[in-house]
Amino acid sequence: MTAHVITSPRFKENAHEAMLSPPLQKAMGNVERNFIERRAQAAANLPEFEALRDAARDIKTHTLKHLDLYLEAYERKVTEAGGHVHWAADADAANKIVLDICRKAGARTVTKGKSMISEEIGLNGFLEANGVTPVETDLGEYIIQLRGEAPSHIIAPAVHVNKEEVEAEFRRVHTHLDPKRDLSEPTSLLAEARGELRQKFLAADVGITGANFLIAETGTSVIVTNEGNGDLTQILPRVHVVIASLEKITPTLEDASQILRVLARSATGQEMSVYTTFSTGPRRPGDPDGPEEYHVVLLDNGRSAMLGTEFEDMLRCIRCGACMNHCPVYHAIGGHAYGWVYPGPMGAVLTPTLIGVEKGGHLPNASTFCGRCESVCPMRIPLPKLMRHWREREFERHLTPPTARWSLKTWAFFATRPRLYRLATRVAMGTLGMLGRGSGRFRSLPLASGWTKYRDMPAPQGSTFQAEWAKRRRAA
Repeated sequence: MTAHVITSPRFKENAHEAMLSPPLQKAMGNVERNFIERRAQAAANLPEFEALRDAARDIKTHTLKHLDLYLEAYERKVTEAGGHVHWAADADAANKIVLDICRKAGARTVTKGKSMISEEIGLNGFLEANGVTPVETDLGEYIIQLRGEAPSHIIAPAVHVNKEEVEAEFRRVHTHLDPKRDLSEPTSLLAEARGELRQKFLAADVGITGANFLIAETGTSVIVTNEGNGDLTQILPRVHVVIASLEKITPTLEDASQILRVLARSATGQEMSVYTTFSTGPRRPGDPDGPEEYHVVLLDNGRSAMLGTEFEDMLRCIRCGACMNHCPVYHAIGGHAYGWVYPGPMGAVLTPTLIGVEKGGHLPNASTFCGRCESVCPMRIPLPKLMRHWREREFERHLTPPTARWSLKTWAFFATRPRLYRLATRVAMGTLGMLGRGSGRFRSLPLASGWTKYRDMPAPQGSTFQAEWAKRRRAA
């Protein structure tokens, strides 16, 4: 296959199943507790954090305005360093380029660092279908590869999996090991994965990584990891392939260092990731290690169509995951419910852009619009605003359900007639307040079953907001 099966049109069913899964709900509680506290502490410990966010935003905004020039400069520098740049318009083109490189290298096995772009194009399935075995080397990616799953988070791909499930999976797959071995501690699970992957690193003919940044000034690719697997994927095989989307370009090393200061703090609450690795071209004479060949596959896959539109701001995203770490919807349903590669608020914007609002239109509606995602985004991407743009597109194309369209038209009728609106809300508030006086809430309401099916609706108390506001104005 060339891409993940898209289940975004089944978002409501996916979300319902996720909320009924006790193991998932247990795992998602860890996301809510851990990531939020760590990010807040890391930001508080750096007085210039907000100024760095502004600087990071401005760097990316500038780059996108001159993206063609920086891409050309990057290609020149990679070529000068002895590397090769390949341009891919879409997923099929990117997959074929990577397969061609693997075949020319005679590769039967490739090791892979964590790469959301490879997930986007369905690279693993494509390689397997063509006789090349991909081995994920990031621990989280290795776990979900064994489980036959996609990542549920862009920086913690196995965040939905509990320790007991990992142990069961290792016992199922690693049958050549002692069945009586103790896997009760996380450290024993880690040691077993490390032992299994060691031979894979040594045997691989090609190593594939993503890129957090591509530096136009030097032709350098940059990855950040906490496990060191990315380094082994780059330096041990004879061929290193970097696969990245166009917007990963950053003008200079100084610019990248600025953004790095907000990346790890926003993602995991660290000052810096454990490993920040810069790679420029293949091994040079005198280098102790490194690949003989260095290839970069630059993927468009819809990015250039976003330039100059209301969705251009989304191209500033540095894939830190802060938006989903703080999203109450993501906390409730996890990443797989979103039905494609990118979950959470960033996925709610990016997915309809890449696969079409016809398939991804449910996602921008899966938001409370609380604004937490925008408030923590290191690149200050206005995610709620972009989700509203997709809701508008969905409405314009008559993709919203008839009941929703009817409800909006009814609301618009009253909202454009202020006196009638005030009268109607007074009557509705009074009636609902009287009917709900006994219990203080409603477990079912006509025309609101979509809400009351999953939660109670509090009974109104007192007068309307507008009435209270008018009263206080008069009193002042």
